Amino acid sequence: MLKLYIGNKNYSSWSMRPWVLLTQAGIPFEEVMVRFDSFDADSTFKQKMQSATPTGKVPLLVDGDLAVWDTLAIAEYIAEQFPDKQLWPADTAARARARSICAEMHSGFTALRGNCPMNIEAQLADAGALIWRDKPAVRADVQRLVAMWTALLQEHGGPLLFGSRFTIADAYFAPVCMRMKTYALPLPADIAAYVERVNALPGVQAWVREALAEKDFLAFEEPYRMGPRAL
Repeated sequence: MLKLYIGNKNYSSWSMRPWVLLTQAGIPFEEVMVRFDSFDADSTFKQKMQSATPTGKVPLLVDGDLAVWDTLAIAEYIAEQFPDKQLWPADTAARARARSICAEMHSGFTALRGNCPMNIEAQLADAGALIWRDKPAVRADVQRLVAMWTALLQEHGGPLLFGSRFTIADAYFAPVCMRMKTYALPLPADIAAYVERVNALPGVQAWVREALAEKDFLAFEEPYRMGPRAL
């Protein structure tokens, strides 16, 4: 059976992507939770992960003797191993487009990711309003997402980015949808509706439930709160 190493569900956006992908697609796997304590070389997290992968990071997918790290590589490996799940669009052009936007997410949107770290448990609308006012790069990232999602929803007819079938692209942007909700960033109605549809996916709902149940408060992951439920 596949084994997936992940970090805290409340904070680890990169872990969320392959976990939601596997769960939503109905692919069985064993979860190995490696909770964050710090990212220092002598931390429990780093020591455990460096024994499994040269990067010392999550997520990590293990299939027998094979270790696959980096979220995009994991997604590609899963798609190859389970072709019946059709995790990329069947059409060649749509598949290329899906890979392009996943790669764009993988390497881009640094202002949004840096200023609005994923924090599913928190409600940070006040922080989001200040970020939106003061961070033009965040506004630019959101505008790019709105343009991207609008074009795909119109072209493929929704309800998901490439039509009715859940794909790697939807899994890839699920943590972005979590950020939109946590920080209450302003979105057009049709894009807000897409965010809600992603949030309602059973695989995403399962991740959110478990994130809310963690009850870990990690100060180094919390730029906007002094404690749980506190700004």
